[in-house]
Amino acid sequence: MPDDNLKPIDYKEAGVDIEAGENAVRRIKDKVRSTFNANVLSELGSFGGLYRIDDSWNKPVLVSSTDGVGTKLLVAIQAGVYHTVGQDLVNHCVNDILVQGAKPLFFLDYIGVGKLSVETIAKIIDGFVKACKENNCALIGGEMAEMPGVYQPGDFDLAGTIVGIVEEPQLLPRVSIGAGDILLALPSSGLHTNGFSLARKVLFERMGLQVDSYLEDLGCSLSECLLQVHRSYLPVLLPYLKDSNLLALAHITGGGIGGNLKRVLPSGIKAVVNLPKTAIPPIYHIIQKGGNVTDDVMRQTFNLGVGMICVVKQELVSRFMQDTGATILGELETCESAARVEFK
Repeated sequence: MPDDNLKPIDYKEAGVDIEAGENAVRRIKDKVRSTFNANVLSELGSFGGLYRIDDSWNKPVLVSSTDGVGTKLLVAIQAGVYHTVGQDLVNHCVNDILVQGAKPLFFLDYIGVGKLSVETIAKIIDGFVKACKENNCALIGGEMAEMPGVYQPGDFDLAGTIVGIVEEPQLLPRVSIGAGDILLALPSSGLHTNGFSLARKVLFERMGLQVDSYLEDLGCSLSECLLQVHRSYLPVLLPYLKDSNLLALAHITGGGIGGNLKRVLPSGIKAVVNLPKTAIPPIYHIIQKGGNVTDDVMRQTFNLGVGMICVVKQELVSRFMQDTGATILGELETCESAARVEFK
């Protein structure tokens, strides 16, 4: 029984504003619906998102992935920039299923906050919507959780799940991958969504820079550089997903070139990578010098300007480079051990 001597308390006083959450949903509903296509059967606010697989597929395989944005969020919060991290999350997830040959179907998001701000949520959702439209992907649902005590006021976290589809015979990597195949690199748009814990430690703590610090070598402020949107490689790679001369793709995220490239190599094959320092963008040189970071740690932590590696047959190299802007990164050779990556 309630104690009549105690002041009544409600959910809002405990830190959760249900009305603000409902206002946020009303504000984003039309934006989210703009990503729908004829295969979406549910409305925003349903308990689950419904998506129909049409009959144009012969042996469809669903490919799914879940990821987050990491501590790049802290840079966004410091800079007060919220519309780019939603794009980061969608594009990262798109790339993760793209490496298996899949095209995205739909995306679901999770936003956890300390205190819900309708304006901030709307900007984050704007990013989701923009990237979903650019990747022809429906945003069919999500969750906004206001959790005071878990997240501090002003803090938030993002996670996303994507589901895509590919015909089983077109799954990547292909079994025909082998020695003599060529590694081609597609450039990143920056750090993407990995390595920010080390980058922030060096740039903000050791070097004493601020998010609005202007760096001549970058030609922009630090926040403009660090918050560059994680690039989606779907537009340039979509025309090649059914080409038998495209053998494998590696999305360069946590673990760097070595850690991600070896994931798509068969046993007995090694990748020999030639990435001269002159080809590495300035931000990585600033971090390495400012933190006295070794080459090995830089390679393990950052993409070093390479966002996606494509393994192709010799006969595809010229046309692929011309169409996509890729550059030669190295080639595959035989080895007598498990797959590995060597840097020249």
